[in-house]
Amino acid sequence: MNDKKTTDFGYREVAPERKAGMVAGVFDSVAERYDLMNDLMSVGIHRLWKRFAIEVSAVRPGQRVLDIAGGTGDLAAKFSALVGARGEVILADINASMLNIGRDRLLDRGIHANLACVQADAENLPFSDHCFDIVSIAFGLRNVTRKEDALQSMFRVLKPGGRLVVLEFAKPGNEWLARAYDAYSFKVLPALGKLVAGDGGSYQYLAESIRRHPDQETLKGIMEEAGYVRCEYFNLSGGIVALHRGMKA
Repeated sequence: MNDKKTTDFGYREVAPERKAGMVAGVFDSVAERYDLMNDLMSVGIHRLWKRFAIEVSAVRPGQRVLDIAGGTGDLAAKFSALVGARGEVILADINASMLNIGRDRLLDRGIHANLACVQADAENLPFSDHCFDIVSIAFGLRNVTRKEDALQSMFRVLKPGGRLVVLEFAKPGNEWLARAYDAYSFKVLPALGKLVAGDGGSYQYLAESIRRHPDQETLKGIMEEAGYVRCEYFNLSGGIVALHRGMKA
């Protein structure tokens, strides 16, 4: 288990027991405008990144899927359609505000027969061992206090042969792109967040959290240390985002 005395909250170091509450404050603030901000920030490209994540998961009818940090439910909706009536999707999020919005939006779309919503901490998942075919987490791992513990918790609930899919912001390989992305993240995002969501500070944190997140090779190594095999990653949009995949033997 991770026993570090501090953890990152953006560029700040805070006591590990404080981070979850601080992150909750960020998402409580932006929950109502979260999807709109995602569209504006990525010019809609986040939908393509998530579509690729679904494809890489190789989900099949009848399977059981856990979507962690599932927020407003866009991935869960796609998984629900693909697993069909014989399958099941669990939409999980530690943040009640995000989970409630996701649940309500899914219900409004008539998606409920094979889908359940659970408030859950990624580091201590409240599910039995070996019960999911696929575990996904999109743009949520960097907000977890102890990433190693979360990856081990996900490993525990996967069935043998099951797959973990992690979609997360990453480190661009091109120096010019990295500089342009930094300028966009720290100048445009907070201003956009203040204008649209009424909260520039939360988007300042989100930009900082991206920079503090492990790079692609480091995260691959952390996954391997947690027990995953056949770990690989795919750089998307020049490495602005990476899709990691690992399996449980």
